[in-house]
Amino acid sequence: MSGAEGPPAGGLSAPQAMPDTARLFFALWPDDAVRAALARLARSLHQECGGRMIPARNIHLTLVFLGNVATGRVPDLHALAATIVAPPTDLTIDEVDYWRRNRIAWAGAAKCPGTLRTLVAQLTHALLTAGFHCEDREYAPHITLLRDARRSPAVKAAGGIVWHACDFVLMQSLRRDGAVVYEAIGRWPLGAAL
Repeated sequence: MSGAEGPPAGGLSAPQAMPDTARLFFALWPDDAVRAALARLARSLHQECGGRMIPARNIHLTLVFLGNVATGRVPDLHALAATIVAPPTDLTIDEVDYWRRNRIAWAGAAKCPGTLRTLVAQLTHALLTAGFHCEDREYAPHITLLRDARRSPAVKAAGGIVWHACDFVLMQSLRRDGAVVYEAIGRWPLGAAL
């Protein structure tokens, strides 16, 4: 699970970036139609499982979570991301599940497309080579939809939301007026150099 998505289980506040750092992650950001479909799925899960819905504006698929990064290194992230050459990816969101320990209800793909694994592997390798700290483990795509959910959804199949991702973004997590908001600070196309 990405720690970039707001407060962790137990009601604690999300760790906040220090003034000379930014809390960052690379992600796929849904278009309006996919976001609306995921928000409908979140509302349906909320009726069954309770908890707190992720605001529709924050729904995303984390590729690599970086955590707090020195702001002076943000240009390095931009340069690094510009070297990534990966094809667009089609992802079918067709399952929902629940992580009891974190009390998170999420949506994901029963089968992770090879194109998505390639993108994440390229990003992770480039980040580690450049000295950034990030998790280097098998990627399992998931989209957090509920926090503090009371139970697992009874049915694990989702309707099959098709997401055609043609770019990826570098996002900054900020706290404004008591809420976590995400701002894109970089965007790169997929497939442009292929």
